[in-house]
Amino acid sequence: MSGSPKTAMVLAAGLGVRMRPITDTIPKPLVKVAGKSLLDWGLDSLAGAGVETAVVNVHYLPDQIVDHVASRKMPRIIISDERAALLDSAGGIVKALPDLGDDAFFILNADTFWIDRGTPNLTRLAEEWDPARMDILVMLSDLDSATGHSGGVDFLRDADGRLRRAAGAASGFIYAGAAIIHPRLFAGKPVEKSSLNRYFDEAISAGRLFGLPLEGSWITVGTPDAIAPAEAAVRKALPGLP
Repeated sequence: MSGSPKTAMVLAAGLGVRMRPITDTIPKPLVKVAGKSLLDWGLDSLAGAGVETAVVNVHYLPDQIVDHVASRKMPRIIISDERAALLDSAGGIVKALPDLGDDAFFILNADTFWIDRGTPNLTRLAEEWDPARMDILVMLSDLDSATGHSGGVDFLRDADGRLRRAAGAASGFIYAGAAIIHPRLFAGKPVEKSSLNRYFDEAISAGRLFGLPLEGSWITVGTPDAIAPAEAAVRKALPGLP
């Protein structure tokens, strides 16, 4: 085990095509669920886990995100500008490496979030992180804990927490849009369009992709009609919410 990461990469550069027409005028990370933007749900979770600096990449309607985070104090926000070209998940991380530092960091998707039950899930992830055994540790959700997920499962998990691809299995775990990853995986890689899935597969081949099931409710908002179920799930998990 190692210390909790102090930096994070928040992937917020996507086009949000499936969220149209809402995303005709605002970027998907600024879509609100229960009065809070998707981006702030994630940034608040990072702040709660003691993250000091979050790199947020931008591409689509970028000025809105830049303005939105300008007054944020915790975590401190660094913008990684991808206006010139959308680099996908891994490419965006490679571009941001100078700001992410030499130690392991969190990755967060800006369009999914979760409601913790008990110990914050990012804290649990940090406590589980072991760089001697792991290159990537992902947060997982089972189907029963998920709201808004329309696909199948992504991974199967063994008794030690090691993952492999689900390959069409009927049960297993969903990648819950959060992970801890070591920057050594990206050493020497060019800044070009590339997906994290490639790195997941390499870590699986090396036996170094691990996963931790979250405790609480995981919520993904892919289309406009997913907002109402997401808000219902938030209010069920947080009954004191106005």
